Amino acid sequence: MANLQLTLGCWDYDRVLALKDGRVRPEGIDLTFLNMIVEETFFRMLRHREFDVSEMSMSSYVVSLTRPEQSFVALPVFPSRFFRHSCIYVNAHSGINNPTDLIGKRIGTPEYQMTAPVWIRGILSDHYDVPVDSVTYVTGGEEHPNREEKLKLDLPSNIRIEKIASGQTLSQMLASGEIDALHTARKPSTYDGENVRRLFTNHVAVEKAYWRDTGIFPIMHVVALRRETYRENRWIAMNLYQAFREAQNLCYAGLKETAALKGMLPWFNANVEEAFDLMGDDFWPYGLDKNRTTLETFLRYHHEQGLSPEPVGIDDMFAPETLEEFVI
Repeated sequence: MANLQLTLGCWDYDRVLALKDGRVRPEGIDLTFLNMIVEETFFRMLRHREFDVSEMSMSSYVVSLTRPEQSFVALPVFPSRFFRHSCIYVNAHSGINNPTDLIGKRIGTPEYQMTAPVWIRGILSDHYDVPVDSVTYVTGGEEHPNREEKLKLDLPSNIRIEKIASGQTLSQMLASGEIDALHTARKPSTYDGENVRRLFTNHVAVEKAYWRDTGIFPIMHVVALRRETYRENRWIAMNLYQAFREAQNLCYAGLKETAALKGMLPWFNANVEEAFDLMGDDFWPYGLDKNRTTLETFLRYHHEQGLSPEPVGIDDMFAPETLEEFVI
């Protein structure tokens, strides 16, 4: 029987590179790897369902689960994780020196439903006493005008959102002081460390302390299948999951190589050792069990911020075939 032909939209991260270059091949599947930046992948999958499988914003995926059609089903594979304390930028003249100074301010965010701002808002609320509804959110393109939410949202009345005018960008508005702060996944082009700076200037130390306190390494993206593709061949969920794990294991092995620098950073090996020492041998875990606290925290944030009208259950997020292993 011929292999099933599937397309995968995903950025070429080190943990998936073996799928892109063919060192790892999912059993029974010929995978066409389409390498794109995340914004393009998300837009094309969420708006037009262009791929069989794709990297997907975790927030967008959870929003999709609240819709009647439930167009996607996810694998417990997390190609992107990121500590987000570094991603709160402020205008130096807005009087924001501490997190609580954000209260009452106008804060830009490219899309309210983006995963990075969901984590930022949740962390600010849980750990710094900045309620989600204590600010006004200003949405639109960070570097290019006329960005729209990928999914239509129906938010509670206590969440205040304004859309920027056509031709404006959040990056320029932050520099000019038209907005006081920015929650984003990408460092704005106007960041200079002076007029536009980070709220947490010592963000690495803050993020390590957050890890020690919570054990959470925030998940940004999942891998999602079109639900009709999954229904037609349910076996592909586990075969793809196993292939993603195998590709990640090859990446882990490369990180542990000390004969030469596998990455271009001068102190790459020292950074790797520090990550293993601080966070353990599997510091980027796939699967449900090791990620339960992280996922439950995100789902709580998602609901508290009005993005999921009813709480989404963690066991409803993933293809059930991927949640248990066959043991001889």
